[in-house]
Amino acid sequence: MGVVVATVSKVRAFVGEKVQLTCTFKSSSPITESLTVDWTYRPLTGGQMETIFHYQSVAYPTTVGKFKDRISWVGNVAKGDASIAIQSPVMSDNGTFICSVKNPPDVYHNIPQTVLIVTERGFSFQLTSAVLLSILVFLPSIIVVILMLVRLGRKSGVLKEKKKSGCKKSSIEVSDE
Repeated sequence: MGVVVATVSKVRAFVGEKVQLTCTFKSSSPITESLTVDWTYRPLTGGQMETIFHYQSVAYPTTVGKFKDRISWVGNVAKGDASIAIQSPVMSDNGTFICSVKNPPDVYHNIPQTVLIVTERGFSFQLTSAVLLSILVFLPSIIVVILMLVRLGRKSGVLKEKKKSGCKKSSIEVSDE
């Protein structure tokens, strides 16, 4: 049967914020100390593949290159987890990551790839359709209410002015009879 490896096909990350690259696996053989995990990286712009992480009983993050001191092991092989994390990702980390798991005698497996897209964090406020609809409905309503209050205020002001100016009541009184 071999080893079956699964990863997330696309991961988004923000510059400077830790990102996890998830890799899970299933093996038909029992997990032993000879199990190995290798993570390789190829820049989005193309170029040479480079091994950035190796695991065999203990983690061996790369000691050279752009990922030096930035890769950490977050996996647990006993649970079929071979995930890693990248500290402080930068835009130039964009690329394809491949998780390879070998558990002799299971060494052949599918080769899923994870594409990492690192971007600057933009505005956290996004204009969703609900927000836009609320603005389009409530803004005109608020304007109408304000205009009505202003108009009402002016009318009561005009009435007060008439009372102050000494307008007298008519001398003609109407009786109820």
